[in-house]
Amino acid sequence: MEKQKSWFGRNWVWAVPGCGCLGIILFVVFGAGIAFFGIKNFMSNASPYDYAVEQATNSPQIIKILGDPVTSNGEMNGNVSAQNENGNAEFTVPLKGSKGYGILVVSAIRVEGEWFYEDLYVTIKDSQEQINLPIPD
Repeated sequence: MEKQKSWFGRNWVWAVPGCGCLGIILFVVFGAGIAFFGIKNFMSNASPYDYAVEQATNSPQIIKILGDPVTSNGEMNGNVSAQNENGNAEFTVPLKGSKGYGILVVSAIRVEGEWFYEDLYVTIKDSQEQINLPIPD
């Protein structure tokens, strides 16, 4: 009596290509996810982001209008690019307080390793009022 082959032995022709396709799909999905979060992490850790969010969340005027505490969910919209000692940053960050919402707007250039801010303000969502934040000298 002949011993029956295992499932894999009978179906390897179908199983191997299926695993290959699944592997490629998973690689693409996870690769895209890693790239997205890597870029987001780079942008969130950039000096203009840190400085701008700190200024906005600690501003007495912003706290008075949006409510305490003012927080950011960390989601940026825009870009930060730096090459060697030069670069630029243009992005917005949503802000939330106990009384309302706002958008932090940042525009900066990097020259010889130092960031210079062209725009740094918060637009209050309800009134569209723009509140300027301190720009370092």
